[in-house]
Amino acid sequence: MTTQKFSPDGFELSIYAEAANLNYFLTTPLDPVSVGAVVSKTATVKASTRRQYVGDPTPVNVSGGERIYMYDPGRKVGNALPGEPFILDDGTEKRQMTFSGNVVDLHAFLLSDVKEETKLYTTGARYVIPKPSAG
Repeated sequence: MTTQKFSPDGFELSIYAEAANLNYFLTTPLDPVSVGAVVSKTATVKASTRRQYVGDPTPVNVSGGERIYMYDPGRKVGNALPGEPFILDDGTEKRQMTFSGNVVDLHAFLLSDVKEETKLYTTGARYVIPKPSAG
């Protein structure tokens, strides 16, 4: 399993987690942002010159034009997890993830979609998120 980026609709929030770890706590499973969002984009590159080796007295010309590249909104570079860590604990499972954004948005998202009463541990405080009432 790999860590992926999730962006809940309506919140200025990005959560980085393994899909099974995050979706374990949610009533409505989230899909990673890269699912179906990888697209090819085009960029215009200007003409330039470059040297074939250090100290080359006669640089060569490189033509400009269009370049096609792949864009993945869920891509992360390297092994470091972006954002700040947080832990979700429902008494049975305790799992750590990271997020970018505001703790208020994270808390509001979890209030709207958590399955069971869950504790949210952040770098500041612990919040108890109640189980949604039926109806």
